Amino acid sequence: MAHYKAEQDDWLLVYLKYLLFVFNFFFWVGGAAVMAVGVWTLVEKSGYLSVLASSTFAASAYILIFAGALVMVTGFLGFCAIVREDRSCLSTYFCLLLVIFLVELVAGVLAHMYYQRLSDELKQHLTRTLAENYRQPGAADITTSVDRLQQDFKCCGSNSSADWQHSAYILSQEAEGRRVPDSCCKTVVARCGQRAHPSNIYKVEGGCVSKLEQFLADHLLLMGAVGIGVACLQKG
Repeated sequence: MAHYKAEQDDWLLVYLKYLLFVFNFFFWVGGAAVMAVGVWTLVEKSGYLSVLASSTFAASAYILIFAGALVMVTGFLGFCAIVREDRSCLSTYFCLLLVIFLVELVAGVLAHMYYQRLSDELKQHLTRTLAENYRQPGAADITTSVDRLQQDFKCCGSNSSADWQHSAYILSQEAEGRRVPDSCCKTVVARCGQRAHPSNIYKVEGGCVSKLEQFLADHLLLMGAVGIGVACLQKG
């Protein structure tokens, strides 16, 4: 009877070991996904960060990268602990799970909160950026971001192309008679911004604010969903 009970206990331990191994594998894959979303956001979409008044968007991505890397390191520790059946490693592993859960939850909530105040920030800040900072000394990053924004989203101005009438650049001699920057043009050539006709420049209802707002909302919701979703899976 004792021998049978010992075999039953051994079978249960093996079952739990493989169950933990499978959980740890999916946990590690989840961490890789979280880090990939953060890296992709910064590498592919960082060109728009200079036109934002807040660094919360970038901060959310950095937190996800940190959390994803921590998940992958913790997952490796988990594999080692399972194979070696080391109780101290397992204790450290579960403590790190709790830390990661909190970090990812914070990143997800941060992204969601920023989404709620995104519209007001963009409307207040983007128009001022176009008027005061575009092609001004020391604002090369902003200039590049605005040009890329207008070309990528096929838009012109914050709310409309008329916003450029108040731009320090357009009012200066440097503009050479341009009514809008060349990046507003459907086909960009030198001084094409001198002709602000709908056949030549982008005339999008709502301007770049509506386009950028939708873009950032989609990506912040994605980051928030990934962070909160993986955190809840870990909790479960």
